[in-house]
Amino acid sequence: MLSKILSKETCKNCKFCCSFKRQSLWETPLFSLQQKNLLQNKYPFSKFKLIKDDVFTIDLDNSYKTHDQNEEAKCYFLDTNNGCILSKDEKPFDCSIWPFRLMKKQEKLVIALTPTCPAINKLPLEEIRAFVKTELATKIFAQGRKEPYIIKEYKDGFPIIVEDE
Repeated sequence: MLSKILSKETCKNCKFCCSFKRQSLWETPLFSLQQKNLLQNKYPFSKFKLIKDDVFTIDLDNSYKTHDQNEEAKCYFLDTNNGCILSKDEKPFDCSIWPFRLMKKQEKLVIALTPTCPAINKLPLEEIRAFVKTELATKIFAQGRKEPYIIKEYKDGFPIIVEDE
């Protein structure tokens, strides 16, 4: 989805989006019960935890070696040499739109930019905004209406790129 503004090679070399500090576990990808079951059957090493009402995320709790809030644990589906092992169809929506987040802010859907992505933050904000408006916004908002469990609550510090109309 993002290959028009970020190269696959840039993302493959970075892999920042595939590891999570304890303090940012709210950003782990969300999975439906069906997605979780399919992935657990195919990748028995993966672990998930229930968030709410048949919505799951990866369970990284036992992946940390210390109690340091800044320690990072990698996603089960990250091969450190080759990148994500999930196919396009298996990849959760959160991952397919990274570094963007579909969020709800005061009852309105917004697409926000994750401020920690090292690659995208090198681009001018207006270029990013134009790309999202023309290439992604319609698809992202439609997916959120279809699967509302993928919508996260807005967090301060995330620049809003596009608001739903």
